[in-house]
Amino acid sequence: MAKILFIMTGASEWTLNDGTTHTTGFWAEEAVVPLQAFKDAGHAVTVATPGGVVPPADPVSFDPVLAGGPENAARYRDAVATAPEFAAPIDLAAADLADYDALYVPGGHGPMEDLAVDDRSGALLTGALAAGKPVGLVCHGLAALLPATGPDGANAFADYRITGFTDREERLGALADKAPWLLQTRLEQAGLDFVAGDPFTSHVVVDRAVVTGQNPQSSHTAADELLKLIG
Repeated sequence: MAKILFIMTGASEWTLNDGTTHTTGFWAEEAVVPLQAFKDAGHAVTVATPGGVVPPADPVSFDPVLAGGPENAARYRDAVATAPEFAAPIDLAAADLADYDALYVPGGHGPMEDLAVDDRSGALLTGALAAGKPVGLVCHGLAALLPATGPDGANAFADYRITGFTDREERLGALADKAPWLLQTRLEQAGLDFVAGDPFTSHVVVDRAVVTGQNPQSSHTAADELLKLIG
């Protein structure tokens, strides 16, 4: 049995470039699908958030159309409400990398608000990479890679092929003009080799022990690929 640390957002709002806020959180599918896959495989999951707050789900992620149908939406809503892992997170500051065999970061716009500037999550991801522990990130969860820097200030993942929520998808979702920065652009500026797939279709990139998924549609495959690395 492996122990997997879920690094999750604690932000329920995303500050836009005009100073207003957009209701957000984590994207339900991107957390629920991997959580169930890892538990079904016999692994243990611990959720950690900044300050140990209960991670908020983006209410839009329960929309039946965006969730892939009403049955999925109901399943995700029920899992978010009842899974003990979501209800009792630990403080990210207290998470000890030595206690875990792998890390996973789901998306939603919440990570753009807090994990993108959280030095502790950056240090955990950098440490996992150095230790050869599998790391998985999906969609906007890749914002957590931005503070994952080494002593020289360079991004620890700079030579890795990755994917994540694309600038094109942000524009199609009508939030690009309001966003203070765009994820794909910022990751590319940090030196990561961003590989974009078609918008809103499953696209997963595996480079060594790092698994990244582009969007919610990539959650299933990303979880499966991470499980292969965990063994």
